[in-house]
Amino acid sequence: MESDVVQAIDAIRPVLQADGGDIVFRDVDDAGVVHVELVGACGTCPISTTTLRAGVERIIKDRVPGVSAVEAVDAA
Repeated sequence: MESDVVQAIDAIRPVLQADGGDIVFRDVDDAGVVHVELVGACGTCPISTTTLRAGVERIIKDRVPGVSAVEAVDAA
């Protein structure tokens, strides 16, 4: 599942980078929750939660069976 999640994130990344941000995959847990870090402009954007839920999470869940949610984590 991890490689499928990374592929889905790679498909999303150019859109985020076009707005000065990026997304970094951290891990996926046993419950299917994907942990990512939003960086650059995405890390400080006031609508990053909306971007995460309406965009990133929806796309990853559509592309990768078994993903239950996508959550942002702080910088590692």
